[in-house]
Amino acid sequence: MDIYFDPEFLFFWQAAVVVLGLIVGSFLNVVIYRLPIMLELAWQAEARYVLDQQGQRDQEDQEGRRGQDKEDAQVEPFNLSVPRSRCAKCNSPIGILQNIPLISFLWLRGKCAHCQTPISWQYPAIELITAILSLMVFWKFGLSTDLILALIFTWALIALSGIDAKHFILPDNIVLPLLWLGLFANLSGSFANLSDAVLGAIFGYGVLWVCFWAFKLATGKEGMGYGDFKLMAAVGAWFGWQSLPAALLLSSLTGAVVGITLIILQKNDRSSAIPFGPYIAISGWLMLMYGAEIKSLLAQLLSLNFL
Repeated sequence: MDIYFDPEFLFFWQAAVVVLGLIVGSFLNVVIYRLPIMLELAWQAEARYVLDQQGQRDQEDQEGRRGQDKEDAQVEPFNLSVPRSRCAKCNSPIGILQNIPLISFLWLRGKCAHCQTPISWQYPAIELITAILSLMVFWKFGLSTDLILALIFTWALIALSGIDAKHFILPDNIVLPLLWLGLFANLSGSFANLSDAVLGAIFGYGVLWVCFWAFKLATGKEGMGYGDFKLMAAVGAWFGWQSLPAALLLSSLTGAVVGITLIILQKNDRSSAIPFGPYIAISGWLMLMYGAEIKSLLAQLLSLNFL
């Protein structure tokens, strides 16, 4: 549903979207850094619980574990809001004025205010990318309810790409809500009709699942993770099964180009693992923005090949 706004205020709305994108980008940096650590801490806690329940430790070890648990209980909780952001080198808290998206990085000249340790370029890059993509989404959808859905989709893909690029995981905490949100959005046919969206989720997961097992049976190795299946299912849930051929082709081509480039630049060798999630995310965002044009171009190319 489109929402009317006075064209004279277009610059205001564009500026508001850019500022919102910078703020969200700053939060996505927190998610990219902290969520994998939170998941690892949760897995460790579950493993300790299972081992204790199975009686894998003797009484002395259990007493030692209880003592350790008491110490763990006194440790500051770790989640997306606490503890406060700190410099990784000197552990100094990052103040409000040092945490203004993009501006603080430029003001501090990319260094910690206390110890002058260089700040990773990831932080301003994610903030700037989020702002630019958010503005492009605004140009595409205008002031509408679909804009809100498209922005959430875009932000989720940025977070997933950052996490997978660094840790080779696509957390269910983000992927599964994204999949269900796509189906919910298409109850009203925002991006595809509901039946196409459901089939898109099924086929998106199924196609990569088949590829995974075919590759494993042929080579004895795992070519991708289950998170990739779920993310492609999410793309299908948002844009329908008709989007999957183009999304698969785009993600494969992008991954191949980047992989070959890294090998040429000697950043990787042929045996190095390459995360596939970012390339699925790129193809998903391109389907969001240019889905009709991409599918039309692919259809034309296929028809030429069969002439």
